[in-house]
Amino acid sequence: MTQEARKNAYRYCQFRDTQFALYDAYAKRHGLSLKTLLVVNVLYYAPEGMTQAEICRRTLQSKQTVNQIVRHLLDSAHATTAEVPSDKRNKTIRMTPAGRACYGAVVRHITWAEDTAMSLLSAEEQQQLIALSRTFTHHLTRLVQQEREEAEA
Repeated sequence: MTQEARKNAYRYCQFRDTQFALYDAYAKRHGLSLKTLLVVNVLYYAPEGMTQAEICRRTLQSKQTVNQIVRHLLDSAHATTAEVPSDKRNKTIRMTPAGRACYGAVVRHITWAEDTAMSLLSAEEQQQLIALSRTFTHHLTRLVQQEREEAEA
């Protein structure tokens, strides 16, 4: 590993951390936690609803965290549940009209900011960003899991 690679890893992580901080500050400014913002975001754009397992997969959050957020949304009448006909053990979570009214502007604004920021890049730059981020994430995942596997051995 070169000194340049170390510097670039540090720079990249600074950008990533800045992005996380932006999302976190945005959520807090609107009275939400970052994790709640992620959940209401996926529910807002899924009018047909989704199961808690799907929310976990989409937001990369634990079952416990998603369950706590969904309970709060249900208690505040911002979401409802309905049994999944093919699997009565699962329930579909849907945002209510009150939930859409409460969170709509917040979700639409952050989506607009993301879409606009991406549109300020050329088509080639967009593809490069996505491809390189995917590759970096793949390598990082493999290396982090490798360390975990070594620690378990």
